[in-house]
Amino acid sequence: MKQKTIFYCTDCGNETSKWAGRCTACGAWNTIVEAPEVKVSKAPVKGGSLRRSRPSRISELSTEDEVRFNTGLGELDRVLGGGAVRGSVILVGGAPGIGKSTLLLQICGLIGEQERILYVTGEESQRQLKMRALRLGVDAGDVYVLAETDLNQIISHIDDVKPSIVIIDSIQTMYDTEIASAPGSVTQVRECTMSIMRQAKSDDFTVFVVGHINKEGNIAGPKVLEHMVDCILYFEGDRNTTYRILRSGKNRFGSTNEIGVFEMGTNGLREVENPSEMLLDGRPENAPGTCVTCVMEGTRPILAEVQALISNTNYNSARRNTNGIDHNRAMMLMAVLEKRGGLPIGGYDSYINVIGGLTVEEPAADLATVLAMASSYFDKPLGRDLAAIGEVGLSGELRSVMNLNQRLSETARLGFSRCVIPARNGKDEVTAPKGLQLIRARNVREAIMAVLNE
Repeated sequence: MKQKTIFYCTDCGNETSKWAGRCTACGAWNTIVEAPEVKVSKAPVKGGSLRRSRPSRISELSTEDEVRFNTGLGELDRVLGGGAVRGSVILVGGAPGIGKSTLLLQICGLIGEQERILYVTGEESQRQLKMRALRLGVDAGDVYVLAETDLNQIISHIDDVKPSIVIIDSIQTMYDTEIASAPGSVTQVRECTMSIMRQAKSDDFTVFVVGHINKEGNIAGPKVLEHMVDCILYFEGDRNTTYRILRSGKNRFGSTNEIGVFEMGTNGLREVENPSEMLLDGRPENAPGTCVTCVMEGTRPILAEVQALISNTNYNSARRNTNGIDHNRAMMLMAVLEKRGGLPIGGYDSYINVIGGLTVEEPAADLATVLAMASSYFDKPLGRDLAAIGEVGLSGELRSVMNLNQRLSETARLGFSRCVIPARNGKDEVTAPKGLQLIRARNVREAIMAVLNE
């Protein structure tokens, strides 16, 4: 009988029954390749079998076994929801050189005395890993290092060592000898992850899996990989800067809104416990085109500086460029500023940037973006003591935002004495912190006149 073949995308892992020039799932060109369909084996699966299962009433189930443990890094524990859960599988993704391996190796040094850790590396030798560990100060504890890519050997060593934490660096280098495809392929990544996950659930140890990303910034390999794991962490940041931001794209045991901030130094990653001060460090004195806002990242208020540059264009059509803020939303705010604010910026080049590598997604930063553009257009500074919080509507009105009192408290704590807010803030009673003057405005035009006298 002729063996059935399937086609899959090497970028996203989408499977199809026929070849196509462009993937219908992710839109990538020339990524569809042919692979033989993997036969389902009736032999016991690798990674051990789960204990004999039986249905139980939900009222009889206990969560006492689902204990959390601290990783030694407070910022990482915050993103995980209070610490890592026993028996969970955590996928850590990020660009090459961003600090994924450094983060996990530092965990070994911080909790290696309390936990038995097995660090499996498929990209370095044991001596190379030792050199990097010495640089980070990791040279003690119950930490085992294994340089291996064969899945069967890895599972055998897990059974021998019996660790409480296993680190796989990286999953794209692991392979199963029973699967006729190259390491890093969609089938290999899926089957290796599934086998390790079965072992983790059966023996109740935590697994940190390092995953590479593709050129679009997504986890390389099949999409089912993201559904299999319990938590997905994205390590972001510009390699030309020292700051790194850790986000959660999925978390079965906590919120996905929290972020962790780190600073990369010569001795590894250092936690940044006050991101607001870090993001505002080096702010220019009395420079036009800059305004500070307060955004909520989970339960943490963070002050971010939004900069704008409005300049005469040298081209037939004006240029638009944004960094750290959604491009389409920035274009909408420019249109509102021109139509409702009375500023003819349509024929000017416009550049908007959020300092520090932070990505601002919530609409509370709308007002600060508009005031920064107005300040640049009039070439008048807003002042170092001014902040702005509010959402801008298409008719130019200022709308309320959530957690305004918490945002104002953080603003006052960082030394700001004035803050522009919407005149109405729903049913919540707004209390001005001591030393902070609230400037209330109903629309964009009133806000511009209040701070720029224009």
